Amino acid sequence: MASVEEEIGKLLREKGLTLGAVESATGGLISHRITNVAGSSDYYKGSVTAYSNEAKIKIVGVPEELIQRYGAVSFQVAEAMARGGRKLLNVDICIADTGIAGPTGETPGKPVGLFYLGLSHENGTFSRKHIFQGDRLQNKEQAAETALAWLREFLQSL
Repeated sequence: MASVEEEIGKLLREKGLTLGAVESATGGLISHRITNVAGSSDYYKGSVTAYSNEAKIKIVGVPEELIQRYGAVSFQVAEAMARGGRKLLNVDICIADTGIAGPTGETPGKPVGLFYLGLSHENGTFSRKHIFQGDRLQNKEQAAETALAWLREFLQSL
């Protein structure tokens, strides 16, 4: 059975689409998994690991006001990361994540394990909220897996 990354590659090739990623809390794990597929350079253009707010603002183009108003871990910022990445990387689809991997970083209303995923395509920019229950590494892995599964689902819907 093909992995989710292989299925994504097949769908991107079939549809003639390119992909990029802007990662924060997953720290490059999504990109790592996508590039584990031989021939991924046909459709995968690159990524930015925008871990700091400064990188999100200065490199990806997330408006500083969004981070100040909603916090870096918010659907607004996840969507802005995906939109900014699509433009910056000049790709058809960009997947993004921002979250609190743990074990620290919890704030009122934002528990450890909270992640927002963003996806941007010419048809629109979307986000999804998830709360994972693992340790730091498990949360990162679950976020990457969930982002890839969503990307596959989105590609299948096109």
